Amino acid sequence: MWRDRWFALAVIGAALSCLGCLTPVAVLALGAIGLGAWSGHLDVILMPVLVAFVVLAAYRWRAACRRTP
Repeated sequence: MWRDRWFALAVIGAALSCLGCLTPVAVLALGAIGLGAWSGHLDVILMPVLVAFVVLAAYRWRAACRRTP
């Protein structure tokens, strides 16, 4: 189970997208590197990405639990 790379990717991706959903922090970070115009589209992208990573993690967790007796 713990060597499942897809599960690890899903957990890390969900954590990073959760951090990205802190929109004020993301707006400041994007503004600092000159990409402030992208801040209007953060919610359109980050929420589906978060949902996709959580679904992937749940799927891989369930698949790993089925394999072990």
